[in-house]
Amino acid sequence: MNAAQARRTALAAQGFGKRKPANPKRRAVLDVVARTRLLQIDSVSAVVRAHYAPVFSRIGPYDRSLLDGAAWSDSAKARRGLVEYWAHEAALIPVADWPLMRWRMTEYRHGRWSGMRKVVERNPTLGKDILDVITEVGAASAGEIERHLELDKPRPKGTWWNLSDTKMICEQLFAAGELSTARRVGFTRHYDLTERVVPADVRDREIGEDDAVRELIRRSSRALGIGTEADLRDYYRLARRRSAPAIADLVDAGELLPVEVDGWDAPAYLHPEAATPRRISGTALLCPFDPLIFFRPRTQRIFDFHYRIEIYTPEPERVHGYYVFPLLVDGKLVGRVDLRAERATGRLLAPGAFAEPGFATVETAQALREALREMADWLELDEVVVGERGDLAPLL
Repeated sequence: MNAAQARRTALAAQGFGKRKPANPKRRAVLDVVARTRLLQIDSVSAVVRAHYAPVFSRIGPYDRSLLDGAAWSDSAKARRGLVEYWAHEAALIPVADWPLMRWRMTEYRHGRWSGMRKVVERNPTLGKDILDVITEVGAASAGEIERHLELDKPRPKGTWWNLSDTKMICEQLFAAGELSTARRVGFTRHYDLTERVVPADVRDREIGEDDAVRELIRRSSRALGIGTEADLRDYYRLARRRSAPAIADLVDAGELLPVEVDGWDAPAYLHPEAATPRRISGTALLCPFDPLIFFRPRTQRIFDFHYRIEIYTPEPERVHGYYVFPLLVDGKLVGRVDLRAERATGRLLAPGAFAEPGFATVETAQALREALREMADWLELDEVVVGERGDLAPLL
């Protein structure tokens, strides 16, 4: 394949180039996740929480409560469609995919971070105490659990998140699959017993590690359309010792097709059902954690677009800004814009807007202008205020 074909294949697999629904409902939201298989969750809310943005990029303005309802509520009328777990970092995944992570839950039985083991050792009964509280009172935040346990201990010094031991054990139990997220209030997790969040028929599915990893590679391949071993591995943050044998098995079975892509620095694998449209049309702003671009080496390889998040870079050293959205126009990344939602004043701020080489044009500025206005309307912000940084700013 040539590079342009591979790029269009990747975009189509992620749901770009399709006609956007006029009035998106729950089904349209879940269809996005059926394609991407996951929505990364992140605590930064400079514009909008990260899990909401990829849905907007693909179907346009939608009611965010539709995604909230699919992830954090459950009723006879509308069953829970998504559940949280560590997929590509913290993520929402289809409920049906939960058993594919069971091997990871076993791996994380002592937690994801090495420091958690020390917390468990100095609080050997705290896990049971937390489970007892949740069993009795139902879904609760770590702070609420602490109050039920009548704990008033100082938080450990020197930890980046400064988490309490109770929060750390809650996270250990979540990583081990004993707790899940029943709902979020604001952005705070309310933990509940997994048996009260994940349906019994899903929980009871036993999938061995090798079979689960092969299935995760199948899912990443379908979501990416085409990708290298590193691309397929990164989507669910797998180790190469797991991904490489799984890919070999799927190639042997004809479920992955080895291809060479002009200009790519590694062999690629094509999903047999991946489409390669003649063209991709449309405009979208992509948040830093969008599945299309969250693996930066792939973004560079497919789009020739060097992209790094600069949240943790000191402000004087930032090149483009704090929270930068790449701009996708007709299948190419043609620019980027630093964005901030100033909710108190009803303004969407764009301190900087930058074009890729050859795209500092009126047409690019017009596409960005329309995309910014659409985003502002979706977020119920009245004004779009453009700053002075970047070669697109004067054109805007």
